[in-house]
Amino acid sequence: MLNEETHHGSDTDLGLEDDEVANPKTYLSGLALAILLTLASFGAAITHLIWGPGLPVFLAVLAVAQMGVHLVFFMHVNATEEGENTVLALGFGIFIVLLVVFGSLIIMHNLSSFMPSMDQLMKMQR
Repeated sequence: MLNEETHHGSDTDLGLEDDEVANPKTYLSGLALAILLTLASFGAAITHLIWGPGLPVFLAVLAVAQMGVHLVFFMHVNATEEGENTVLALGFGIFIVLLVVFGSLIIMHNLSSFMPSMDQLMKMQR
């Protein structure tokens, strides 16, 4: 028989409150919002309701909103003291991803600027 003291790996060990874990309304609300945002992004991409050059910006806004829904409703990232470590870990992860993406862009730009043109390559082969 397990009591609360010997139970290992519970959701409360992760810093989640009992009402956040046991409340299915939170998960169902998150699921409904995630489905709504997904349908909105597919609808915007398929139809021509959004002005063409503004479509990538609109899709980026929907993607950020989708990430916010997942963080709040499913991963329970919040601004309480219990969620502080989660927010710090999330911020560090975002920093690393941005560092890799922008570092790769800088490296690719520098490589392409030092690459000879096709005419120069053809002259080298003769």
